[in-house]
Amino acid sequence: MGVNELPNIKSAKKRVKVIATKTMRNKMIKSALKTDLKKFDAAVVAGADDKQQLYTKAVSAVDKAAIKGIMHKNKANRTKAQLAKKLSSQAAE
Repeated sequence: MGVNELPNIKSAKKRVKVIATKTMRNKMIKSALKTDLKKFDAAVVAGADDKQQLYTKAVSAVDKAAIKGIMHKNKANRTKAQLAKKLSSQAAE
């Protein structure tokens, strides 16, 4: 934002601060979610022993993201189903 684009009204200034805080929070949650999903995918590909534990952690992260509004609930359910499918396909082999 340029100098001329900053708000003058007190409530608008507060909204800018609040939005910046919420954006940072959302980015942190989304980043942690992506990390958990990548760790699970890597464990499935490698056939690691702790993939069940990583699956539980990934599903928990997806649920938390859906509750906090970072991810739509339908996308969360779809993601969890895809994770379960990956886990069960590895267990069958």
